[in-house]
Amino acid sequence: MVGSEGAASQVGERASEAAQALTAILQTQYLRYLIIATWALGLIGTVGPLAGAVWFVGTMAAGMLRGAVERHVIERVGEGWGFVFPAVATLTTAAWAVAPLLAWFAPHPFGHALAVALLISGYVLVFSQLRRSPKQAMVISAPYTAVACFMLATSWGTANFWPLLAVMPLTASGLFVLVTMTMLREEKIRSIQEHQSHLIAELEQARDKADAANAAKSSFLGVISHELRTPMNGVLGAAQLMSATQLDATQREYLSIIRNSGDGLLGLLNDILDMTKIEAGKMTFEVVDVDVQQLIQRAVAAYTAQAEAKGIRFSVETEGEVPDIVRGDPLRVSQVIQNLLSNAVKFTDQGEVRYVIRGERLSERRCRFAFEVHDTGSGISPEDLDRLFQPFTQVDASSTRRFGGTGLGLTIARRMAQIMGGDITVASTFGQGSTFTFTCEAEVVSWAQLAPVEAITADTHDGVALNVLVVEDHPVNRMILEAWMASAGHATASAENGEIAVAMAQDQAFDLIVMDVNMPVMDGLSATRAIRAGQGVNRQTPIVVLSASARHEDHEAGLEAGADAYLNKPIDFAALAALMTEVGGGRDAVRAAGPESSESMAA
Repeated sequence: MVGSEGAASQVGERASEAAQALTAILQTQYLRYLIIATWALGLIGTVGPLAGAVWFVGTMAAGMLRGAVERHVIERVGEGWGFVFPAVATLTTAAWAVAPLLAWFAPHPFGHALAVALLISGYVLVFSQLRRSPKQAMVISAPYTAVACFMLATSWGTANFWPLLAVMPLTASGLFVLVTMTMLREEKIRSIQEHQSHLIAELEQARDKADAANAAKSSFLGVISHELRTPMNGVLGAAQLMSATQLDATQREYLSIIRNSGDGLLGLLNDILDMTKIEAGKMTFEVVDVDVQQLIQRAVAAYTAQAEAKGIRFSVETEGEVPDIVRGDPLRVSQVIQNLLSNAVKFTDQGEVRYVIRGERLSERRCRFAFEVHDTGSGISPEDLDRLFQPFTQVDASSTRRFGGTGLGLTIARRMAQIMGGDITVASTFGQGSTFTFTCEAEVVSWAQLAPVEAITADTHDGVALNVLVVEDHPVNRMILEAWMASAGHATASAENGEIAVAMAQDQAFDLIVMDVNMPVMDGLSATRAIRAGQGVNRQTPIVVLSASARHEDHEAGLEAGADAYLNKPIDFAALAALMTEVGGGRDAVRAAGPESSESMAA
């Protein structure tokens, strides 16, 4: 068994050697015809035109025949056809070897010198082409060896014998050096290739380990951040329940810190979840009809109030051809824009934040958007711009930085923009402000030239100020609603949960109640039922329910609980303003205006 395996190995090596030799020859077959032509020119000058032309035609025919056989044999070397190549090559070499013979017997004085030159050239050609197979080279060059021996025999006893004999060792040593240097060079190349293959394998292994580690990290962060939400909800829920108990000022301050810190931690967990979804390729994007005007209003609503609270100007502009309806994912687009607006307001202490929406018509069914956010903040240094979009990176990474966070916001925003086929770029001058630009393309459903976004006021038709009860557990949302209504002169009172709202509604009369749905202690729907079922002064006061859910069944549940209108979050102030204009007509007027507003929000 061992013997048969060894024999098979030797056969395989011989087949491989023959295949390599054939490949080398086929790569130079056209050069072969050029060399035949140059040999023919040399012969014509020594043996005459007729003999040179006959040799040229015969050798060219033999070369073409050899090329055809080599192309046929190279695919069958391993099937026992390997012997055909050396046989055919030896026969065609015999045709080449006729040239030095013709020159040797030519009457021209240069004949012997040309014969020796052609003989040496023939050896060099064979051994150069078969440098990987010196054994085959010796076999195929046998006609040259026969010619050399014949030339020695015919020169016996003449003055040419010893010089001719002396040339042969010189030729042999030259061929030996040629073969040896070629083998050494190829061995070195083979060693380098093996080393490179080893390095590539190590790099691929390291890459696979890094990918596996990154996937494990992403999976771990995703699981942990998801699991942390459960105990955090418990902490925040307990804190909200505690806020409804009797607490002194110090305890209430500590409780506020717990709730604000918990809300911040939930925001960080959401960022980590988004990042792991993006890295795992599981971030989902829907494609629906998007009202561009509503998208703009939804993005700027919260930040207008935040900018006013900081004493900075906030403006919104539209330029170019902006369509009315496009196809896309309004949630993800809003998430990207709101991240840029949030950063601009956060890092601007004086001056203004300017939000510009540019539209460019690419075709009747295609539009390019550029959402630009300009601020007059502190700006970003050139060295910080290079790492601005790297994950877990803060421009101010010192322990005394003013703003916290994971440094994932811009990374997530840019990844989302790129997934949607767009990008985020930044231009900034340190100390003078920054401009962030989110570009993307969208399919256009309908075109309409939008007027610049105007501020939405809470005015009523008759100009009468309203007394509004705002029921909302989140302090920022309460502040925004109260500031917006106060801008039109309306009076507001607020409650943190449904239980407090029911108690306030028993004795204090209100013109309108804005009720959040998801709250601690008592949710908004339960509070609405209690107000409608009670005997308080607000039993017939219009109630507008706010919720983050846009499902039709949730809308129906709110209306069945006794609400007169149902609006989605983020708050559409245009829809809320439209409802407030109908408050003077009572619940029936608000109900008549409510379904249209809620349907537009659901769309």
